Amino acid sequence: MWSDPIADLLTRIRNATRNRAKQVLVPRSRLKLDVCRVLREEGYIQDVDEIADDKQGLLRITLKYGPRGEQVIRSVRRESKGGRRLYVGVEKLPRVEDGMGIAILSTSRGVLSDRKCRELRVGGELICTVA
Repeated sequence: MWSDPIADLLTRIRNATRNRAKQVLVPRSRLKLDVCRVLREEGYIQDVDEIADDKQGLLRITLKYGPRGEQVIRSVRRESKGGRRLYVGVEKLPRVEDGMGIAILSTSRGVLSDRKCRELRVGGELICTVA
C-alpha cells in the first residue's frame, strides 16, 4: 500500500518519460484521473484511458513526445505532501518556469491548472508542478 498515491502517479510518469515509454499503467482513482485530465488539456500527455479490471481499475496514460523524440514533460514535482499540505490563494499562485510550466491545484471547483484558477479566481491545495 502506498502512503501517497499521487506521488506514485507522478513518479511513474517521470520514470516512463525518462525511459521513452509510449504508455504507462497506474491504479485508477478519481483524483489521479482528474490530474491526468489536466495534463492532457494542457498538452503534457497525449491521452488517458480507463481500463476495467476486477479491482479498482487502471489508467493507461499515453505519453507525448516532441517531433524529434524530445520529452514534453521535463520535470514533475509533488508540492503538497502528507506531512505538509500546501494551500495557496489565487494571489499567491506560483508561476512555474515563468509561465512555461503549470501548477495543478485541487480546488472547490475540482482539479484545475493554475491558468484556469486565475481565470476563475479560486485557490486551493497545490498538488504538483509540471514543466
